[in-house]
Amino acid sequence: MAKYVYPAKLTNDDGNVMAEFPDLPNCFTEGETMIEAIELAEDALCMILCDMEDRAQPLPMPSDIGGIACEPGEVVAMIKADTVAYRKRTNSKAVKKTLTIPAWLNEMADRQKVNYSQILQEALIHRLGQE
Repeated sequence: MAKYVYPAKLTNDDGNVMAEFPDLPNCFTEGETMIEAIELAEDALCMILCDMEDRAQPLPMPSDIGGIACEPGEVVAMIKADTVAYRKRTNSKAVKKTLTIPAWLNEMADRQKVNYSQILQEALIHRLGQE
């Protein structure tokens, strides 16, 4: 899980803007405006890359932006993807975990009414550098 940048070809077609990724043939979208198309392209790119990460598939190297041929009405833009941020935004489902701690630590924490779930989440966020 990381940050990526891939080129997308943007085509203004009959009032809509189509965005497609030459390096990811199954990744494309369209919007009513250039801004909307770029926003939707970021989302589509994140979704495809997350799926590839989950299945441990190798990610293709992004093409050099200068090597992508354009027809009249087409432009190439670099689109960013942050798969960690995307996962945070789209998957906040809670997952139950069972853990073991020493009895003395449990007793101290219970006396102070510690929220174990919150403490574990904070510790994992810190440990994984996701602040």
